[in-house]
Amino acid sequence: MKGLHIIGDLYNCLPGDYLISAKKLRILCIEACNKAGLSVLGEHFYQFDGFDATQVGGATGAVVLAESHLAIHTWPEMNQATLDVYVCNVTGDNSAKAESLFQALIDALKPGDLVFDHVWRGKDLPVLKPAKAA
Repeated sequence: MKGLHIIGDLYNCLPGDYLISAKKLRILCIEACNKAGLSVLGEHFYQFDGFDATQVGGATGAVVLAESHLAIHTWPEMNQATLDVYVCNVTGDNSAKAESLFQALIDALKPGDLVFDHVWRGKDLPVLKPAKAA
């Protein structure tokens, strides 16, 4: 299970379709996974209703990868999202692919403020310096 887990909390995201449309969020995530060179095995995205007639609901989604997973959740009423990218490195180092995927989603959601961390999982991992997100 050796691998990299990147966890991000995105604040003041650019309002728009990615926060309010599970369909558009799904397309973004699948395309970003493919572009990063990760292997999509399956996915599930869900559209939430708003709290009342004046609000649009958020979306949540997960992409199962041969290398592990991507999970994303949005709160359009607060222009926020959370992002989880985990890749294992069993057959090769997929860390750069995880960084690329994370950055592609940051670029699309355009948070004004971002809190993120890199968690190295597993024993006997090499010490690597993570790249910085926007």
